[in-house]
Amino acid sequence: MVEGLRERKKRQTRQYISDVATGLFMERGFDAVTVAEVADAADVSVNTVYNYFSTKEDLFLDRADDMRERLARWVRARDTGESAAAAVLRELRAELEAVSPRVGLMPGFERFMSVVEAAPTLRLRLMAVRHEVLQRLEAALREETGAPDEDITPRLMAGQINWLHETLTDFVRRGMTAGRAPGEVSREALGLLDDMEDLLSEKVLNYAVRAVE
Repeated sequence: MVEGLRERKKRQTRQYISDVATGLFMERGFDAVTVAEVADAADVSVNTVYNYFSTKEDLFLDRADDMRERLARWVRARDTGESAAAAVLRELRAELEAVSPRVGLMPGFERFMSVVEAAPTLRLRLMAVRHEVLQRLEAALREETGAPDEDITPRLMAGQINWLHETLTDFVRRGMTAGRAPGEVSREALGLLDDMEDLLSEKVLNYAVRAVE
């Protein structure tokens, strides 16, 4: 779908407000900056800020919606003959090989996390987002396999697959906050991902294989 002019302008305005807010939060800390100050710095009204962001936390965690959906999206987009776990493993490897900021492999990530750690509301929001990732993954697996509500298998499989993502991102976070180079952390994380794949059972690795249509 081609993005229209109106949609592009809205996206650019949202990104600009978020960038201004992030700069202020990184400089002064999350709790020390008000939404009114963000609006003033971005030269927009407070109402405009809230039109794009429901809460102050959303200004800093502006990619939370993408985070919530990423595992479920990867599962739904898996290739023919590919299982749910295999699709997630493939996508995670691609992000590590690309040294992608989507998994935290970027300069300045340690400063980003220091802002989060200093703000209880941000920590709580991240915990909530991580829980939603698991919930949405389970929903996707249930939908993709046609499992009835009483079947606990999608929940169990979601937990196993989400473990890959949680463990990997935590490994990257610890490496980056220790001041290590993104490329170095990426190489070690790829080895960790191989080790984790070896620990998965055949049942997990072969769950929700996309059939040939």
